[in-house]
Amino acid sequence: MSDTRTTGRLEILNGDFEGMQYELSSGETLIGRNPTTDITLLDEGISREHTMVLYDDVDDEYVIEDLQSTNGTKVNGKRVRSATLASGDEVQIGNTRFRFVLATAPPE
Repeated sequence: MSDTRTTGRLEILNGDFEGMQYELSSGETLIGRNPTTDITLLDEGISREHTMVLYDDVDDEYVIEDLQSTNGTKVNGKRVRSATLASGDEVQIGNTRFRFVLATAPPE
């Protein structure tokens, strides 16, 4: 077992909330317009439950999965159903663009 764990976050790159950061702390992070989602975005181009970011602790990686949204999810400009995220990837959900950032954290 490693002494460090990988943590991810999403940073908004555009719009009224540019610069906001969201830590991806749980195994699953639901993103959408619905107030019950983990990350709620006020963006008309986003479905109520648009996409999910999953942390795979076995492979120590984050995977983004589109939840059959109307406008899709893009990673680095390409529409994806599911994709493994790498640090620096640009994720677009509706009209909102994020940068995915990986960091290592000491164990809790």
